[in-house]
Amino acid sequence: MDRKIPYKIYLKETEMPRQWYNMRADMINKPAPLLNPETLQPLTEADLEPMFCKELCRQELDDTTPYFDIPQEILNFYRMYRPSPLVRAYCLEEMLDTPAHIYYKFEGNNTSGSHKLNSAIAQAYYAKQQGLKGLTTETGAGQWGTALSMASAYFGLDCNVYMVRVSYEQKPFRREVMRTYGASVVPSPSTQTEVGRKILEEFPGTGGSLGCAISEAVEAASKKEGYRYALGSVLNQVLLHQSIIGLETKAALDKYDIKADVVIGCAGGGSNLAGLIAPFVRDKIKGINDCDIIAVEPASCPSLTRGVYKYDYCDTGMVCPLQKMYTLGNGFIPSASHAGGLRYHGMSSTLSQLYHDKIISARTAIQTEVFDTAQEFARVEGILPAPESAHAIKVAIDEALECKKTGEAKNIVFGLTGTGYFDMYAYKRFNDGDMTDYVPTDAELAKGFATIPDLEINR
Repeated sequence: MDRKIPYKIYLKETEMPRQWYNMRADMINKPAPLLNPETLQPLTEADLEPMFCKELCRQELDDTTPYFDIPQEILNFYRMYRPSPLVRAYCLEEMLDTPAHIYYKFEGNNTSGSHKLNSAIAQAYYAKQQGLKGLTTETGAGQWGTALSMASAYFGLDCNVYMVRVSYEQKPFRREVMRTYGASVVPSPSTQTEVGRKILEEFPGTGGSLGCAISEAVEAASKKEGYRYALGSVLNQVLLHQSIIGLETKAALDKYDIKADVVIGCAGGGSNLAGLIAPFVRDKIKGINDCDIIAVEPASCPSLTRGVYKYDYCDTGMVCPLQKMYTLGNGFIPSASHAGGLRYHGMSSTLSQLYHDKIISARTAIQTEVFDTAQEFARVEGILPAPESAHAIKVAIDEALECKKTGEAKNIVFGLTGTGYFDMYAYKRFNDGDMTDYVPTDAELAKGFATIPDLEINR
């Protein structure tokens, strides 16, 4: 096998991007605007400022500025773990006996264990600059909550985390990492908020969802002076910050004159996927490189592949703005799968528009196949992947095996968003043979669709 490409392609510190890239600036069809839930009119910065930091409001609504300078304090923090390595998966290639070249961008080399820190430190920085006291947020698998806890501690901010109950119970050590960084962690839905009590009354015993936790975190922020809400995915501001993943990936490939043929990322709300694919989307739109860009979502929560493209609330409590997205309905509560970070009822409006325009495609994967893939990857590549990341690995292997059939030597790139060391309960269930698969029926999805608001613009 050709070993001219190193196992790990590292950028020098001086080669780390100093700007974030905004995909919307180059999109021909812009994402539909967020709507004010009270007036149903496009949101303004003034509408958003009670919820988010001022600078983040500006970033959220900007569809025209292609690049945003990264503040020096954020760059200084990034240098503790960035640039992250782009790894050539030689051992996986050999095991599969494929002519494909497989690369993965590894974002697990920081204490939070994932890519989430890229946006968490930015959001905490802008909160500190604005003189705020603290931030509230939700978390699914716990990676975002961990990242924001770290970032808040770094800038001396209070951090309140509403953790999806099923993950709170499955991942106690992830919870303890957050508490170690000084955050308060509450299982959601909880009795601490009005919306939490309402959800518990309607769905007693529920394991919760990201939509539930978002509602609680937003309510909590609105009732505490000097606090704002921070979101770990979905929003345009988050996708912007995560673009550093793709910019580094593209720069590392360019160092060795490698052109990506297939780019793959797991997809829940969209932050990791969007961050990885950002410069590849830009090149595809500009006609520079027509690579295949694939989003992989769990079959248990298939917003892109089985959802509808409509305006819907971003949260279960219907207190957040509405966005046009591929959605399963704000009332859809996914099954208690172990890929907690992918259990969101909708998809980023930016990614939804790209999917609608057929610039990206989407596939689903069932839980047991994902864990089988994760274990296979761990044994040959030496990294235990998070369940979320394993969705991307599954499709990367599928693509590599297809190359084996056709003889094509494609360059396959995927995102390894985080490590699975806090997911050992899930791996235990898989190894014990107790893990099951769940795919919602059309009738079950119909119940979620029924919660989508009946707006004139949705007809």
